[in-house]
Amino acid sequence: MNEAASMGRAEAVDHVMSRRRSVRAFLPEKVADSTIDDILRVAARAPSGTNTQPWRVHVLKGAALGGLVDAVCAAFEAADGTHKPEYAYYPPEFFEPYLGRRRKVGWDLYGLIGIPKGDGVRMKAQHRRNFEFFGAPVGLMFTIDRRLGQGSWLDYGMFLQNLMLAAEARGLATCPQAAWIDYHRIIGERLALPPNEQVVCGMALGYADPDAAENALVSTRAELSEFVVRHA
Repeated sequence: MNEAASMGRAEAVDHVMSRRRSVRAFLPEKVADSTIDDILRVAARAPSGTNTQPWRVHVLKGAALGGLVDAVCAAFEAADGTHKPEYAYYPPEFFEPYLGRRRKVGWDLYGLIGIPKGDGVRMKAQHRRNFEFFGAPVGLMFTIDRRLGQGSWLDYGMFLQNLMLAAEARGLATCPQAAWIDYHRIIGERLALPPNEQVVCGMALGYADPDAAENALVSTRAELSEFVVRHA
């Protein structure tokens, strides 16, 4: 019996949610198609306005995954300035408290893998790992019909969270990746996306490498007092 199965219902759900984290090093062990299907099927129970279910998922394995990784990594190394994100995931300029949080998680990660401040070469190499899906055997690419509104993007976030929790409950790890949106044109070409289909993000899926230093990262969370406003 696994750990979650021996717990009460609320405790088991809390356990899965609190254990979920972004993993940046994976084992080469394959993930069964049936397991991926189970995860996607339960994730699709996420709520969406008027049950529109705006998500569309491209599952990449084997040669398809390798081809996308090679094409995007080549573009990343070329750094010719022609690849720009199709939408703004981050603000044009960070401000507090968000700037401090962003810096802390970045330096916490670099500290674990021994990248000192100012080492641009190793920082770039670590960023490139995004476009290798951090060695995961499964890459997921998420798209949305660009004609849908902002509410559908909110719905999409709930679907992504469901997916990550379902994976965690099955002993799998994930890393949601906004970095892929810079290369939406290459993704569109490789996946033969129609003009109305827009890239939302990517995600690595697989079994976490327990010996990888970067997988020891546990990001901090703000106290309730920082984001909760009580009205009585």
